[in-house]
Amino acid sequence: MKITTFGIDLAKGVFQVHGVDADGRVVVQRALKRSQVLAFFARHPAALIGMEACGSAHYWARELIKLGHTVKLMPPAYVKPYVRRNKNDARDAEACCEAVGRPTMRFVAIKSVEQQCGRSIHRARDLLIRQKTQVINALRGLLYEVGLIAAGGQGGRKALVERVEAGDPAIPAALLPSLSALTRQWRALDEEVARLDERIAEAVKQSLPARRLMTIPGVGPISAHAVICAIGDASQFASARDFAAWVGLTRKNHDTGGKARLTGHISRMGDQGLRRLLVLGASAWVRQVRVRPDKGSAWVNGVLSRRPVKVAVVAQAAKTARIIWAILRSGQDYRAPAA
Repeated sequence: MKITTFGIDLAKGVFQVHGVDADGRVVVQRALKRSQVLAFFARHPAALIGMEACGSAHYWARELIKLGHTVKLMPPAYVKPYVRRNKNDARDAEACCEAVGRPTMRFVAIKSVEQQCGRSIHRARDLLIRQKTQVINALRGLLYEVGLIAAGGQGGRKALVERVEAGDPAIPAALLPSLSALTRQWRALDEEVARLDERIAEAVKQSLPARRLMTIPGVGPISAHAVICAIGDASQFASARDFAAWVGLTRKNHDTGGKARLTGHISRMGDQGLRRLLVLGASAWVRQVRVRPDKGSAWVNGVLSRRPVKVAVVAQAAKTARIIWAILRSGQDYRAPAA
């Protein structure tokens, strides 16, 4: 009996497999060790395989595609409604098998090794930056306890570190060993972040789509590289709004009784890191437009004139997301709107 559709519940060591034939009858339900997965599917003819887009899913998708199978990754939130009562690994695999055959199911694009390696740079960079923030906050707190404060911002941070490294007489001698350990840690983290920034800048120079994205106001090398690593050529999105909605920059809607209503809050779905970069880039651009309105378009100046600044920033980020999709799909450079 030929199996046409599989559902796999991924795990670290034991994988649950659920397979059905063309009529939907269950043919196989079994657990496989990690070392048995590829050998098991190599013995079966080409079939449709559904998995949740979770940890290691992209790796297994690439390996199963090499064996001739068609693999579809699905958001876990879209698979959950197909899980019956008494959740377990077998039910999860059955739900994946059921969900992958739905004609209205939305799928996650399978990422290449290059994309995943590129995204790892941004994840490592985010972690290092959070650690830098933790270290400098600890440094400020310890000095504050002895009556010493420093200005905020990047200049204040560097001045504070240099003050400790120079052994300021105002700092108690018994406190200096602890502070020196923190400053050394901060310096090391700062150097590592700088190295990752150099890698990103070099990768952007070699990528024509990334260089095109950098022509958009508010998009720098880090944002451009993050977008390319996250969505590639954006072919998985049918429209610019679909991409903006995936990033989480569109408003929630609540339709009932024939009445459509958009809430005032964005959905915050999708990639949190990418959304943060777009918002930060839009914030920098809006700051420039507020100083020199002639630099901005009539649209952004109009939004600033009637809405709060933070609302205008998010609106600009949503517009930037739409422009990014258009540039990736068309292969053209950014063209500033006419005055």
